[in-house]
Amino acid sequence: MTIKTTLSFTDRHHRFLSEKVDEGVFATRSAAVASAIEQMMQDDQEREIALSALADEIRARMQTTRSEYVDGEQVFSAARAAVEASRRR
Repeated sequence: MTIKTTLSFTDRHHRFLSEKVDEGVFATRSAAVASAIEQMMQDDQEREIALSALADEIRARMQTTRSEYVDGEQVFSAARAAVEASRRR
C-alpha cells in the first residue's frame, strides 16, 4: 500500500535528490526517499543483530574463570605497534 505524504527538505537536500533523479540513480524523489528509509531500516536491523551478538559474547565471557583471563597489554600490543608504525610513514 502506498501512502501519500508531504515532506519538507532543505535546499541542499532537495538539490541532492533532484541531482540523483536527473542522473537516473532514482526514478523519482519519492523513490530516493524510500531507498534512504529502507537503508535506515536495514542499518537498524544490523545494529540490533550486532548488539545482540555483543551481549551474547559479554555473557559468555562473564563465565570465564580468572585463570583464563588474558592480559590486555599483551592482547593489544601488536595492534598498538601497527598503529605506531603507520603513523611514522
